Amino acid sequence: MIPELIIEDLREHVKDFTQDGDKGLIFAGPDDGPLRNTNFNRRVWIQALQDTGLPKIHFHDLRHTGNTLAASAGASIRELMERMGHSSTRAAMIYQHSTDERQREVARKLDGLARGALGERSGTQRAREPDETG
Repeated sequence: MIPELIIEDLREHVKDFTQDGDKGLIFAGPDDGPLRNTNFNRRVWIQALQDTGLPKIHFHDLRHTGNTLAASAGASIRELMERMGHSSTRAAMIYQHSTDERQREVARKLDGLARGALGERSGTQRAREPDETG
């Protein structure tokens, strides 16, 4: 599954750039052949960054960013493994970053759970109340 946000862009790419036939390439190199790792950066990636006005980033940074965002969106380790095609949890754990926003979200959820269990008074407030049995 991919985000709806990019579906139309992918459709346009397929319509405008995909080679014909069952064996046609979806992403072809400048010579209409397959993209090769050995020349992709020099022949394709640097030009693509310049054309889009993006800063110099590595192609693999896109994978890292996408999977970090998926983890932030709540993807489990198993879901990340499936998205990345990995069979071990080790690679998926790389994308489990802690961010300030995620820590705030966890704190808000814990607050809601605690308030649901305790009402509006905290345990400290309850402990400070006079003992009604004495």
